[in-house]
Amino acid sequence: MKPRLILLLLGVSALLGLLFMGLGLNSRDLPSPLVGKPAPPFMLEALENAEVILTERDFIGEVALVNVWATWCGTCRSEKPLLMELARGGIPIHAFNYRDERDSALRYLNVSDNPYRTIAYDPKGDAGIDWGVYATPETYVLDAEGVIRYKRIGPLTRQLLLDEVLPLIETLRAGEARRMAQS
Repeated sequence: MKPRLILLLLGVSALLGLLFMGLGLNSRDLPSPLVGKPAPPFMLEALENAEVILTERDFIGEVALVNVWATWCGTCRSEKPLLMELARGGIPIHAFNYRDERDSALRYLNVSDNPYRTIAYDPKGDAGIDWGVYATPETYVLDAEGVIRYKRIGPLTRQLLLDEVLPLIETLRAGEARRMAQS
């Protein structure tokens, strides 16, 4: 065989090997470089009132979830009952309405329950890019200082809440309570 053909076959084989390995990875398990870092800054209109400008400061001050959702996202709709349970249980949930139409989002929330305390309207996905959004839904856990402690790509499930999210929230809240007691 000619050396060029051998090199070409080796290159194609290596590329196919990498592609095959990539198919075995779960995109939900991708590590986020933002975990352990402060929430990225943003300035967006509030979904409910375009005259109100929200920033990352509006998501900070207590342990909270940040959920990225859109009306066109079917899995966002399917996880909403769990978000409602969390909100009724006293867990603050903030949100980005991501690459959506304002009227559609407002209609959706008007005819169904709203688990969110604060919703930043991100029609172009600009804040989503800074937050490392891959797809909707995505959920983050922020500590009281606004540091991202957890990121989930894809819908929350009851088991995921029980195994990962709620224990983390309890730990963060206990740490915050200790910090407040010491000051």
